[in-house]
Amino acid sequence: MDDLARPEIDTAQLDFDSSVEMPGDAARPHQASLPPAPRNGLVPSLERRRLQAYLLFVAMDGFILLASFSAIAAAYLGPGGDFAGVRQGAEPAFLLLPLFLTIALYNGTYSRAGLTDWRQAGAKAIAALAISAALLNFFAFFAKMNAEFSRVVFTAGIVLTGAVIVAMRRFLARRLTARWGRGAVNRLVIQAGGPKFSLPDSIHIDAREHGLRPDRADPASLNRLSQYLRNMDQIVVSSSRENRAAWAEVLKGTGLHGEVIDEATRAIGAVGVVKHDDIGMSSLLVSNGHLGLRARAMKRVFDLTISLAALIALSPVMMLTAAAIKLQDGGPIFFRQRRMGRGNGFFAIYKFRSMREDDSDGARSASRDDERITPVGRFIRRTSIDELPQLINVVKGDMSLVGPRPHALGSRAGEKLFWQVDRKYWQRHGLRPGITGLAQVRGFRGATDTEGDLSSRLDADLEYLNGWSLMRDVRILLRTVTVLVHERAF
Repeated sequence: MDDLARPEIDTAQLDFDSSVEMPGDAARPHQASLPPAPRNGLVPSLERRRLQAYLLFVAMDGFILLASFSAIAAAYLGPGGDFAGVRQGAEPAFLLLPLFLTIALYNGTYSRAGLTDWRQAGAKAIAALAISAALLNFFAFFAKMNAEFSRVVFTAGIVLTGAVIVAMRRFLARRLTARWGRGAVNRLVIQAGGPKFSLPDSIHIDAREHGLRPDRADPASLNRLSQYLRNMDQIVVSSSRENRAAWAEVLKGTGLHGEVIDEATRAIGAVGVVKHDDIGMSSLLVSNGHLGLRARAMKRVFDLTISLAALIALSPVMMLTAAAIKLQDGGPIFFRQRRMGRGNGFFAIYKFRSMREDDSDGARSASRDDERITPVGRFIRRTSIDELPQLINVVKGDMSLVGPRPHALGSRAGEKLFWQVDRKYWQRHGLRPGITGLAQVRGFRGATDTEGDLSSRLDADLEYLNGWSLMRDVRILLRTVTVLVHERAF
C-alpha cells in the first residue's frame, strides 16, 4: 500500500505517450506545444490495492473469529483442559464463519467506504456478526445442537470477536486514510474554464495546458482525455457554462463516476447532486460506473476462463488459418485496426487478414462480393474464423467476450459518421467492447446503411450497459453460437 502524491504532479517523472496520431493531427498546430499524454495514467491504480485490502480484511476477520473462540474455550476449560475439549468449545466458530462472511459481503462490511471509515465498517461487521449468531442458534435449535454448545464460550466468543474486529478496523482505517486519502479513491479535478477550487485528496490539472477538450467529433481528443482518466475513480470538471453539456456527454462514456460543477439543469441529465462541503461547492453527478468492483471482477474472470480455454481448443484451427493466409500471397497473417474501446480510448483490434488491401479507418465496409477479399478470406469470413484473434484482445484486457461491438473509426450510417448521428454514441464505451453483444444477437451485424439501423444498434448497446448481469453474458454467448450455427447451416 504505497503512498500516492495527489495534489502535485511532477510531469517530468511520468511515462508519457506521444505516439498516438490520427489523420488530421497535422492540421492542429497547437498539438506540438502540448505535453504528451501519460502512457499509464497520472497515478497508479487504487482499484487493485482496494481489492487486496478487502481480501486482507476477510482473512483477518476469519482468523479473529476462530482465534477468539479458541482463546475463550481454552480460558474457560482452564489449565487442565485438553485439545479435544478446546476444539469442541470452539466448534461453533467454524459453523459461524461462513454465515458471517456471507452476510458481511452483502451488507457492505467490505466496501470502499469501510476502508477508511472504521465506525461504519465496525458497525456493519457487528451487525453481520449478530445476525449470523442468531441464524446459527436458530438452525442449531431445530437440529438439536444447542446442548452441545457452551453458552459461556459462545457469548464471550462473539463479544471478543466483535471487539477485536472493531479495534483492527480502527487501526487499519487510520493507516489507509493517511496513504490513500479519506475516500480511498483516485479523484481528478479538471479545471476547464469554470470556478477554480482546491478539492482535498485530489489531483488538479488545467484542461488548456494539457489539451483536454470534450470534442465528441474528434476521436483523437477523446483518446487523449482517456489517457488522463486512466486509473481514476472519480472525475470532477469545472468548465465554462457553454461547455458543461459537452463535458457531461463525454463523461457519460467513461464508465467512471463523473461530476460537473454547475447549478441544477435538465440539459445534462444529472442523476444526483454531490456536495463538497470542504470547498463549499456542489456538483451534478452526470455519470456512474456501470459495474461495481465485484461485478467487474466476475466479468473479467469469466472472460479469461472462456477465452483461454477457447484459444487452447481452437489453436489447431488458428494455426491452419495462419498457414493458409501466409501461403496464399505471403502477406501478413493478422489485420490490425485502430478502434475505440472502454473510456473512449484507442486500442488495436486483431483479426485474421481476409483482404488484399488494408483499410486503416474502416471508411469502406466490406460487402459480400467485395473484390478486395481473398479466396481464403472469403471462407474465414463466412465461417467467422477471421474473428478468432480477438480472443487475444480479451486476454490482454482490451475487449470482453460480450459488450458493445467496437466500430471502425470511419464507419458511416448513410452520409454521416456514427458519432455524428446521435450524441449518445460515445456512452456505449462505458464498458469494454465485446466480440459479440446484444445488438449482434438481435440481428444488427455487418454494414449499417441507415441512421435508423445505427439507432437500433445504439439502443441495444445502451440497454446492455444499463442491465448487465453475468447470466445475460452467458445467454448472449449461447445465442451467438446458435445464430452462427443456424446461418452456416442455411
